[in-house]
Amino acid sequence: MRHALIFAAGLGERMRPLTDRTPKPLLSVRGKPLIVWHLEKLAAIGVHYVVINTSHLADQFPEALGDGSHWGLRIRYAYEGPVPLETGGGMLNALPLLGPEPFIAVSGDVWTDADFSALPAEPVGVAHVLLVDNPPHHAQGDFALDNRGWLRNEGETRLTYSGIGVFRRELLDDWQAVVGHNSGTDAKPPRFKMAPLLRAAIDRGAISGSRHNGIWTDVGTPERLRSLDASD
Repeated sequence: MRHALIFAAGLGERMRPLTDRTPKPLLSVRGKPLIVWHLEKLAAIGVHYVVINTSHLADQFPEALGDGSHWGLRIRYAYEGPVPLETGGGMLNALPLLGPEPFIAVSGDVWTDADFSALPAEPVGVAHVLLVDNPPHHAQGDFALDNRGWLRNEGETRLTYSGIGVFRRELLDDWQAVVGHNSGTDAKPPRFKMAPLLRAAIDRGAISGSRHNGIWTDVGTPERLRSLDASD
């Protein structure tokens, strides 16, 4: 995989007041911005091109990260406008900057010790996603993982989507037929969540997954940020 996408356009509303002046992915964890941990991991596995979605305080990203040459990367920024496009709309908006092959997509507001090199370069279906044990704030989980490594929308044991996966462009084929029409999807550029696309693809048996048993944190509140920053 030579390309990656980092979702960094969120408003970070639950992180206020920290995000009033700093985008959440640029908040520091253990001495460096959250997003830099991802950039280092991506560079280490041979990714060359990284697209970063931006919206809230967008100008700060190129100021902090530049063109990516510090990590041996080429960074391009996909500005979504003043209103973030959600995960599905953000991925669609970034596609022209990504190559034709599968790409890694990572949420810019998570921290993990997961080994990105363990992700498949070529998913069998339209995506392969990393799942983690359910955190206290999301105890119901998202998806089940069967014993053959395929995701299911229903199951006795549900896990949480980590915000990390490998995707094919085909996931977004006919996206509007899946998501439907509303004020967001009819906007230009369209704004919609990726979850309906994932669930529809899971119903077709087209998304595989793996379970990460190590450290993973959704850095969604100042308290979680402080806890992560203080941990070893």
